[in-house]
Amino acid sequence: MNEASDSSGAAVRPPIVWALAAVSGLVIDWLYPLPFLPAAMPAGWLGAIVFVVGLALLIWAATTFRRAGTHIHTVQPTTTIVEEGPYRYSRNPIYIGMFLGLIGLAVGFDSLWLLILLLPFYLVIRYGVVAPEEAYLERKFGDVYRAYKTRVRRWL
Repeated sequence: MNEASDSSGAAVRPPIVWALAAVSGLVIDWLYPLPFLPAAMPAGWLGAIVFVVGLALLIWAATTFRRAGTHIHTVQPTTTIVEEGPYRYSRNPIYIGMFLGLIGLAVGFDSLWLLILLLPFYLVIRYGVVAPEEAYLERKFGDVYRAYKTRVRRWL
């Protein structure tokens, strides 16, 4: 594989997509509030807990990548298939952390808009990032990656 093609070729950068979904949801909610939780629910605390769990998962996954000596960014080459840490349970724990972060914000701000934006966020991540990543890893690592795919689920 030549250096120019040694990356996933993902259509978008996941943190940018996450930030766009979060900011868009909050702006839409500010303009047209659409609460979905009972008033008595401690939404702020519950949302913060879910957000922190997502952030912790993302940090654990990123740290595991760094320890394995491979790149996190989708525009850089992957040097190895990581099977430790959260990658024993999911092939995409960083993106699961991002989903949990958006869910935490949705609960914390009691915003149905943020929950609604999970669907387009998922579709962009699934087809614009994960699909090219999987094709790239299969081309680069062949049977090693295919064996990993059979052992570990894409999400959970």
